[in-house]
Formats: sequence, structure tokens, C-alpha cells
Amino acid sequence: MAHAQISKYLPPDINPTKAAIAYGCRALPKLNEELNSEDLLTRQKALMALCDLMHDPEYVYEAINLGFLESLKSLLKDNDDVVRIKTTEVLYIMATHNVGRNGFLENDIILALSFLMDDPYTLCRQNLHQAFKYLAQLPS
Repeated sequence: MAHAQISKYLPPDINPTKAAIAYGCRALPKLNEELNSEDLLTRQKALMALCDLMHDPEYVYEAINLGFLESLKSLLKDNDDVVRIKTTEVLYIMATHNVGRNGFLENDIILALSFLMDDPYTLCRQNLHQAFKYLAQLPS
């Protein structure tokens, strides 16, 4: 007779770096809650998911209206290097859209980004410079 064994390992098709995203109008508010979480892994997963979503200008517009830029601005000061790198990546992706660049100017993101000019991680500085490159295209 066969016995059932429960494995202590995760199934091979589950990626622990991906966050489960809610659908519809609840997706971005849920991610904003997770960005403000005390748990490091939750913040990292939310940033990974946000990187994927911010390629769509509609999500960028909705994120700016929901106050994501304030949450991201506070994450720029995080002690964890992955959080800072992914935050600058999200901001760089948002800066590729015109609505994101206007949101940067309205929410004083430029000043918050400028404190990372001497960040010890190259990826963080590269994302920062990419965001500034796109911001320089805006006449205002």
C-alpha cells in the first residue's frame, strides 16, 4: 500500500520573488499596502510586481493618483539594497511615460532621487541616471 508523503520543499513552478497580484481595480491599492509593509520580502515582491505593471501608461496614471510616488519616495531611503535598486527601476520605468514625468515634478521626486547619486550599488545609480535622462526630455 502506498503512503502519502508531504514534501518540505516548494513546488518547482512557484517563484518566491513574484507577488500574487489582485485583479482589476484592487491590484494597485493592494501593492501600495505591500510597499508600506514592515516585512522586507513583502516589499521586495511588491516592487518586482510593480516593475512589470508600470510598462502600461494607464497603470502609471492610476499609481500616481493612488499616491505611489510618496511610497516610492520613502523606499528610496530603505536600508536594503534590493529595495533601493528596484525602487529606482520602478521610477525609471515610470519616467518613460509622459504622465510619470509630470508626476515626478508634482511630487518632488527629483530631490529624493538626487540623494542616491553616491549609492554604493551601480545598478541603483544606473536606474537613477536613466530616470534623469527621461526627465530631461520634459521642457518644464
